[in-house]
Amino acid sequence: MRHQARAKAATSLQSTATFMLTGSAVLLGVAMWAGQALAQDEDPVTISHGYSNFGDVMYPADFPHLNYVNPDAPKGGEISQWAQGTFDSFNNSTRKGTAAALATIGYESILVGTADDPYGTYCYLCTTLEYPKSRDWVIFNLRDDVKFSDGTLMTADDLAFTFNLYLEQGITEYREVYSQFVKDVEVLGPHKIKFSFTEDAPRRDVVTWVGGTSAFSKAWFEANGARLDDSTDAPFMGTGPYLLDSVDIGRQIIYQKDPNWWGADHPLNVGRDNFDTIRVEYFADSSAAFEAFKSGAYTFRVENSSKEWATGYDFPALEKGWVKKEELPDGSIGSAQAFVFNLDRPQWQDRRVREALGLMFNFEWSNASLFYDLYARVNSFWQNSDLEAKGTPSEGEIAILTPLVDQGLLPETILTDEAVMAPRSESVDRPLDRANLRRASALLDEAGWIAGDDGMRRKDGQTLDAAFLQYSPQFDRIVNPMIENLARLGVNAKLDRVDTSQYVERLRSGDFDLVNATLTQDFEPGQQLRQWFGSEAADDSSRNSMRLRSEAVDRTIDAVVAAEKLEDIQTASRALDRVLRAELFWIPQWFKDTHTVAYFDQYRYPENLPPFDLGVLDFWWYDAEAAAALKDAGAFQ
Repeated sequence: MRHQARAKAATSLQSTATFMLTGSAVLLGVAMWAGQALAQDEDPVTISHGYSNFGDVMYPADFPHLNYVNPDAPKGGEISQWAQGTFDSFNNSTRKGTAAALATIGYESILVGTADDPYGTYCYLCTTLEYPKSRDWVIFNLRDDVKFSDGTLMTADDLAFTFNLYLEQGITEYREVYSQFVKDVEVLGPHKIKFSFTEDAPRRDVVTWVGGTSAFSKAWFEANGARLDDSTDAPFMGTGPYLLDSVDIGRQIIYQKDPNWWGADHPLNVGRDNFDTIRVEYFADSSAAFEAFKSGAYTFRVENSSKEWATGYDFPALEKGWVKKEELPDGSIGSAQAFVFNLDRPQWQDRRVREALGLMFNFEWSNASLFYDLYARVNSFWQNSDLEAKGTPSEGEIAILTPLVDQGLLPETILTDEAVMAPRSESVDRPLDRANLRRASALLDEAGWIAGDDGMRRKDGQTLDAAFLQYSPQFDRIVNPMIENLARLGVNAKLDRVDTSQYVERLRSGDFDLVNATLTQDFEPGQQLRQWFGSEAADDSSRNSMRLRSEAVDRTIDAVVAAEKLEDIQTASRALDRVLRAELFWIPQWFKDTHTVAYFDQYRYPENLPPFDLGVLDFWWYDAEAAAALKDAGAFQ
C-alpha cells in the first residue's frame, strides 16, 4: 500500500481473504514525486531522494526519522495475532495454494511510502533517482549496503531479475495490464538500474510502478529452482527485517527479527520494526479465536465484530486490567465493503435484478439490531475522501461523461441525477422493509422474473437463485435475515458457507453468485484501477471479483489514468465513482472511521498516530516491564 514504508501485511489478520487473494507483491499503488531540475534542455532531468506528482514530498533528504515514530522505542519482545482458516503456501503471487499471513514481511522495495504523506514516496533501496520531465525513463542509484538474509549484497542485477520475473511469471491480471508498458530494463552498473517506458505507459504511474519492485536474489532463485507461479513452503529470500522462524502448517507461524538486518539504522526505519518475534495463531473461526484471546493464547486483536465489541469484552482479563480496549482514529479512505454479484451469471446481467436484491439488505435495521450502531453505510469506493462523488456532477465530471452518453454507453440521467446512494430503509424495528419489498417486486416483474403460485420467481422455467458464498460464521447473522427477505421476494436464496480453501478456489474460478469483497481505492488512483474494474482483468482477477466488463467504466478509467494535475485526478475519480456506483454490481455494506483494538497491556504506541496506518507491526513496541508484571500476575496461559 501507498502509506506503508515496506510491503507489510495489514494489521488485522482476521480478514484472511486479504492474505489469500493478494496479487503481485510488486503492485504498489503509491504516488509519485518531483525534485529540483538540474538541466535546462527540452527534457530536464530531476535528481531527488523522493517523488510526488504534486510538488515537494513531505520529508527532506536529511530527515532523521519519520514524524510519527518514537525514535527511542525499545526493541524486543513478541506480539501475536490471529488468522482464520488455514494455509499451505508462502507465495501470494500465485493462484496456487492458500498463502500464509504476513508472507511478504521479509520483502522490501526500491521506493516506499509513509503513513502520513499520501502523495509522496521515498528512496529506500536507492539513494536517489533520476528522471526526465517526460518520464520516458527512470534511473535508480541503489545503495551499496543492502544485503539479503544470507549476507550477500543486493545488486542491480537482482532487481532487474525480480522485475522481469513478475512480468514473466506473475499473476495474469498483472502481466496483462503492465507488460505493455516497459520498453527496456538496463543494468548500468552494480548499483545503477534504468527502466525505459513505452509511449503508451501512463506517465503518472511509471516511476512508482517500477519503484515498487521487490528485491529477490537472482542467485537464490536459480540455485533453488524457485518460481513465482508455484506455491512454496517458505518465503522467498529477501532483504527485509523478518525471517520465517518456524511453521506448523495450518496452525501457527512465527517470524523472527533478523539480527543482521542491513536496514536497522536507515532513517525510514528508526523507531520501527521493534518486535523480536511476530507470531500468528490460526483458528477455524472467530469465536474460537476470541476465546483464545481471552485466555492469553495470543496478545493483540483488531476487533471486526461489532457484536463482540459491544457485548463480549467483559471477561476477567479485561476486568483485572490485563487487557486494554481502545478505539483509535482511522483517517484512511472508508472501507468499500460489499456483497458483489458475479456478473458472469446470467441472472445478474440485468441491472434491474441487481437493484432489486440490493433493496433487500436492510442496513438501518442491521446497524441498530446487529451492529450496535457502530457503523455507517458505505456509498462510495472513495468513502470519506475528496474523491467521493457527491450530489449532481460538476462541470468537469460532465465533460468526461458526456461523450460516453453521446455514444450510448451511459444513460443521459447520469449527467443530471445525484450520485447513486445505497438504498435506505425506514424500517428499523424489523428486517423487512415493505416499501422496499414493493419496489423490488416491481423491478423483478419488469425484468421478467414472475412469481408463481408457490411464490418463487421464475423466468424461462428457471428459478431466481442467489447463493451467498461465505467462509466466516461471523456473517451468518448478517446474511440470514437478508435471505429471509429475499424469500419474501420470491428469490431462491441460501447461505453457502465453505472452508477457506474451498472459498479461495471457488472465488478464483468464479463459482459463486454473491461474495464479500472490499473494493477500497487509493488517494491517487491510476493504472491499478484496471485490475480492480477493467474489462481486461474480468476473466482472471484477484480484484475484479464481480467480473465487471463495461466500456463506460474502461473509458472513465482512461480519464483517471491520463489526468496529471491533482484537481483533474479528483474530478476524473469522482466521475468514475459515479459510473461504478451506477453499475450496481455491489450491495454496499458498512464502514467505520475508527480502529477497534484490544491487547494485553504490554504494548505501546506513539502519542501522535499517523492518519493512514494503525501500524501495530510497524511502529508499536513492547514494554518489557509491563509484560513481566502481566506474567507474574498469571495473565497468560
